[in-house]
This record gives sequence, structure tokens and C-alpha cells, in this order.
Amino acid sequence: SLHGRPNPREGALEALERVGLPRSFGARFPHELSGGQRQRGGIARAIALRPDFILADEIVSGLDVSSQAQVLTILRDLVREMNLTLAFISHDLSVIRRLCDRVLVLHQGEIVEDAECEALFAAPKAAYTRELLE
Repeated sequence: SLHGRPNPREGALEALERVGLPRSFGARFPHELSGGQRQRGGIARAIALRPDFILADEIVSGLDVSSQAQVLTILRDLVREMNLTLAFISHDLSVIRRLCDRVLVLHQGEIVEDAECEALFAAPKAAYTRELLE
């Protein structure tokens, strides 16, 4: 510990383990990792400093279904275990339904709907939201 603070290197290595990556990945370059491993490394980097809030913008786009599921499970577990607020931005409604408690729907930069996830999927109020769900 430095000046009463935890060792930053140790915090980073613990964060890697928390997202299911071995500590040895701390010495690897991004090009040596798969897409899913890179995303988990990014999540580890984000949680290493123990934030209250994480912004995840299209974090699972471009990943195969298995890697998507793994990243979503990690995010859901971290939200619960670390009491995090996660702002998850995605165009994939199935992913949103699986992960989110509350959903904001944006259209042309404006919020057109703000609802609990299941309520939004069951009975969307905004015309734009209904179009998205069709």
C-alpha cells in the first residue's frame, strides 16, 4: 500500500481475476487476445478503481453469442456484487431485455420513453418504441 492506498498493480490483477481472466493477461497486448477477452480486459480496467458508475457503449456488439453471454453475465454479477450503476447502450433489444432493469429509449437525441424493462417490452407507450419492438 502506498500512502494508505491499495497497491494499484494488485488492484488491476484482482480485477482481471474478477472478470475471469488469469493474472498473466496483465502482461499481454490487446492483439494477443480474442474479442471477448479484450472486452473483459476493458471491464477489468473499468472496475480496478472501484467506480460507482460504468458506461458501457455497445460493449457486446461484434462478439459471438458465447462471448456476449459471458460478458453480460460478468456485467450483471459486477452490478450486484459491487453495487454499481451500469448505463448500457445498445441497439440489440434481446441484450437489453436480458440485462437491464430500466430502459430509456432515445429517438433523434430525445428520450421518448423511460420505463422498467419488462413494462416497456409488455406495453410500450411511445410510437417509436413500438416500432422498435415490431
